Amino acid sequence: MSNFGLFVRFTLRDGAGEAFDALVRETAAGIRAHEPGTLVYACHEVEGAPNERVFYELYADRAAFEEHERQPHTRHFLTERDKYVEKTEVDRLQPYAGKYPAEAEK
Repeated sequence: MSNFGLFVRFTLRDGAGEAFDALVRETAAGIRAHEPGTLVYACHEVEGAPNERVFYELYADRAAFEEHERQPHTRHFLTERDKYVEKTEVDRLQPYAGKYPAEAEK
């Protein structure tokens, strides 16, 4: 399996949730429209932690991730997020077992 994934936890500044979530929705629309190699881009609120957001991202391979990073909607997100984010934690993941979308199992 040549997939590549990320687990990202954002700690938001107080009161920044709505604006951050709007930025994420805009970014996700660009990902859905222009990134066939992005297999999963799932954004979550954390129950009981209103300033936390967790993303799980799965790419067909590292090249698809690098293409994601070059996209205008992603570049926009990366420059704008600092207005809303207090802390970012990123884990790079190498999947090895599990249940994945059909495209990821190739």
